[in-house]
This record gives sequence, structure tokens and C-alpha cells, in this order.
Amino acid sequence: MDVTFLKSLYDIPGPFASVYLDMRRATEDAPKVIELRWRALHRELAEQGTPAATVEAIERVVAEENIQRESGTLAVFAADGEAVHSEVLPGAPRAELARYAPLPHVKPLLAQRGQPIAYLVATVDRLGGEITCVARGGDRRTIAVKPDEDFPVRKTKAGDMFRQDKQQRAAEEVWRINAKKVAHAMVGAADDCGADIVVLAGDVRARTAVQEELSEPVLSRVVDAGGAGPTLDEEITRAVELKRAEHLTSLVSRFDEQLTKHGRAVEGMKRVTDALRKGQVACLFLEDRPDSSITLWTGPQATDVATSADRLRELGVADPVVDLADAALIRALVGTDGELVLLPPESLRAKSGAGALLRYAD
Repeated sequence: MDVTFLKSLYDIPGPFASVYLDMRRATEDAPKVIELRWRALHRELAEQGTPAATVEAIERVVAEENIQRESGTLAVFAADGEAVHSEVLPGAPRAELARYAPLPHVKPLLAQRGQPIAYLVATVDRLGGEITCVARGGDRRTIAVKPDEDFPVRKTKAGDMFRQDKQQRAAEEVWRINAKKVAHAMVGAADDCGADIVVLAGDVRARTAVQEELSEPVLSRVVDAGGAGPTLDEEITRAVELKRAEHLTSLVSRFDEQLTKHGRAVEGMKRVTDALRKGQVACLFLEDRPDSSITLWTGPQATDVATSADRLRELGVADPVVDLADAALIRALVGTDGELVLLPPESLRAKSGAGALLRYAD
């Protein structure tokens, strides 16, 4: 998972208020319900000693999103009287929360975003098709592919045998021409958005004709969704989740292999924090444990992270502060341009639930 979008969040030294607010709109009185939810979180922030200006900055974001009738989970991070980052995520939060701490509590945001998968969906018929591309960042683009030939599209079923045979061949040639145009558009669109999977739905003959024209790299990513229709969204979700699971399995296998055979992986908080301070971490593996109370010590710089305050003092950090381990590890990762992989609990052998693939071994 690319976490570089969080870089600007750490430009402000903190401390930070982190809020996750349920803004789903199940009833007509949703704006009032959302306001009541916010009041409860407002009280929690005040009880934790959050400065009034910082709470007010979050309140402005909540009010604006409520007016715009956004629906989902609102995540807001604020510091020094300014809302530094906010976004609305689809679905409900795993838990509503309000936290004031040295570092922003970003792991719930990243867990709800999930491992991004870019995909292309093509719905085709014998005249052409519609292609939708969704990039890893969420940008969406739709392309309508219109036919170069539109007659004849259907074969004749009766009449003079010679004429019937001729028209059948002509219809098949029209299908092929149109399928070739759709396939060409799909290949270009898949390259543009970096599609990890290509979902193909629509007329059975058109799907077959399109697949015959696709390049091998794109064809290898095709998931045939059949006629789909009303179930297309379900087919897309299933394909994306399967690809996400395959991606995580591949990364964990690579981590295990490097850890046991090649020495370019480490596990456990001490070794992971040592590697982050050196900028060695290419990919951080972190188990998603919502109730974890493991902490680390941090300083003002992104890579000021260690398992003890004394270790940071040895490295020249005058006043180390303690925070949740995942908040400290993710900040260090963002500061060194590494990738993040969030895993289910008990996925790693380390009791700490942390491991890393390294750019280079010591």
C-alpha cells in the first residue's frame, strides 16, 4: 500500500487529534444523528485535553460534510488549530473514536481503505462496449466504444441458402471488426490505469471475440463475468477481493523466504525500528490489531523511533515521547518512502506483529 499521500500530514509537529465519525445516512433525521455523534466525540477530545482551536477545526469539517450530505466514515486529523487531512471512506467505521496523541492515528484509515487494486470493467455487445477504469488512487474514467461497422449484426435464419450463408459471414466479420476495436481500447485503458484485473461481461459471442483480440498480458488478467447484468457489481467486488488476497499471500511468501533464506527481512519491534531508522525498509508488514496497546518511543523526526526512550536519547533525541507502535511505525515508513502491508492478526510469527522486507541487508 502506497502511504506517501500522508506525507503532508507529518509536516506539522503535533500533537494530533484523530477522529473517525460514522456519517452514514440511513434515516431522514441523519444530519441530527450525526450531530449527536459528533458531540459525543467532541466531549472525548475535550476530556483528553485537546486545545479548543483544534476541536473547532474538526467541527468545521464535520459541519461541512454534514451539509454536503456525505455518507460513510469521516476521518479527520487536526493539529495546532488546523485540519490537516480529512476524507470520507465508504461504509461504517470499525469503531467511532476520538484520540489526542503525539502522532495521528492513521491505521484505521489505511485499514478501511484496504490494499488498493486497480481494475477495468468492460461490458460488450456485438456493436461495441463500455469500458470503465478505476485506478489505485480511486480515479475513475469511462470510455464508450462505438462500432466501426453496424450492419449486418445478426445472422439471417431463413431464406435463400447462398444469401443466408453470405450474410452470416458478413455478420461474423462485423463482430470481429467491432471486437477488435473494443479490445484495442481495453488494452490502452488497462495500461493507462495499471489494471490488476480486467472484468469482462456482456454478450457471450462478443466476449469470445474480444478475448481473441486481446494482447496476452491483458488476457492473463481477464475475469469472465458472463452476462453479469444486475450482478456485475458483485462480480467486480469478488474479483477485487480475490486479487487482493492473492497479492497479500504473495507478499507474505516473499517475506518468509527472505527471512529464512536470504537475510533481507526482519521481524520484531527492535529489529524493525532499527531498520526504519536506517531507511532500510522497502515494505513494512503490520498486523491489524485494533486493540493493540504496544507502544514505541518517538522524537521530532520521522525516523526517530525506538523501543526505549534511552535508545533515542543515545541517538540525540532530547525529549522522547511515547505513542502507539503502529502510529510510530507508519510515520517512519512514510518518511522513508516505504510500502505498507496490513495483515490479519496472527499472520506473522513475531509476537509484536511487525516485520519488514529490506532494501538491502546489513
